[in-house]
Amino acid sequence: MNLYEAIFCRKSVRTYTNDEISPEVFDDFRRHYQEIPDLFGGMETDFTILDNRKGQYKLLSLFSVRAPYYMAFYSEEGPRYMMNMGCRMEQMVLYLCSKGYGTCFLASTRISHSLQTKGNMVLAGLIAFGIAKGSCCRKKAEAKRLPLEQLCVYRETPREWMRQLLEAARLSPSSMNIQPWRFVVYDSKIHIYTKKHPAEDMSRYRLDELNFGIMFANMMVAAEELWLDLDLIRLEDISQKNYPRSQYVLSAVLKL
Repeated sequence: MNLYEAIFCRKSVRTYTNDEISPEVFDDFRRHYQEIPDLFGGMETDFTILDNRKGQYKLLSLFSVRAPYYMAFYSEEGPRYMMNMGCRMEQMVLYLCSKGYGTCFLASTRISHSLQTKGNMVLAGLIAFGIAKGSCCRKKAEAKRLPLEQLCVYRETPREWMRQLLEAARLSPSSMNIQPWRFVVYDSKIHIYTKKHPAEDMSRYRLDELNFGIMFANMMVAAEELWLDLDLIRLEDISQKNYPRSQYVLSAVLKL
């Protein structure tokens, strides 16, 4: 299974065995992390593996998913750093799924104060992982996602590969399965929007950035699989427009 195939079958796993994962496998995870492309460059990032087989991280077990291992992801703070980390985290999650490991994004970041920072970086997110009790995969039809008809406004008839990009985006996980993305679709480009939130609602803003980073990771993986030259860029002529209920995020533009 490759990363693109994992998009269509990966599911959130909430129950795990307590089996050990070898240090050699962790080394492989670290090598893969170094190969992951950033959505936005120029920020230092890293991750740490937390061994919870003896229940050391009780707050995570109480408020989130009890797992034998967690990954804590760190980033320098900067513009859209949470979106960048969501993109990196999803690519790690897909890689772990492709290797047969269960994973689950954690909404809670309740963890000891000593782990909230790493050097000049801050904790951006956590995932639970390990050997799943049962399967770490599901059928595509079992994914509880909105259909494209509810997510998209079609301004032009999209090409087939554009539909494949949209399908990969549609299957993206999101916090509480809110699926905040909406797409305005043209022949060779997609403008991507989210619902507006009050400016003071920073926690929702951070979660939305993480969610969109996850979705953009799926688009990037799909584009690579389909041999598409895809740019994820912010178009200034659109970003200057004021929409009453929507907020422009980015555009996905195919280079034909």
